[in-house]
Amino acid sequence: MQALTTRSKVASNKKMTFVEKLYIPAILGGLRITLNHFFKKKVTIQYPEQKREFAPVFRGQHVLKRDENGAERCTACGLCAVACPAEAITMTATERKPGEESLYREEKYASVYEINMLRCIFCGLCEEACPKEAIFLTDRIVDTDYVRQNFIYGKDKLVEPINNRIDVSVRETKETREFKTHPGYAHNKLYTKPSKA
Repeated sequence: MQALTTRSKVASNKKMTFVEKLYIPAILGGLRITLNHFFKKKVTIQYPEQKREFAPVFRGQHVLKRDENGAERCTACGLCAVACPAEAITMTATERKPGEESLYREEKYASVYEINMLRCIFCGLCEEACPKEAIFLTDRIVDTDYVRQNFIYGKDKLVEPINNRIDVSVRETKETREFKTHPGYAHNKLYTKPSKA
């Protein structure tokens, strides 16, 4: 049979010495490494007594934002679900009924909006895809649990409370902040930059 390469390796049949057969040098070398670790600074954080400081762009639990008037921003367009590489987001779109104008911003809203936190990889593509600035990843840590069903977060856990708004200004892009400085601008309208004459 012909070899796949022309490289050859010389096999050694070198006999072990008596000291090597006792394995004492190898054992002592392993103990030396272990003892060195005893005197090094510990890297373990004793959570929850100690808490590590997160970066400002840390991506944690999602939030569905409300507008200035308290209405839900989400219009159930489905772009976040399409953009999600883990397919963790599911939603059901429903038409807004008369009298619900203060609850939902647009004619269509998500009656069911669920994120499977076990599937989510916290990549942030959902917030980039959202044209309404409805979903953001916050600095909150997802709660632990022992039951898989409790990791499917619905609107009860995702929609921000009216009286306790969640600040996501760190997650906004520079272009979004600049857009918000214009008082007459609104979503879903086409704007052109004024030409310099």
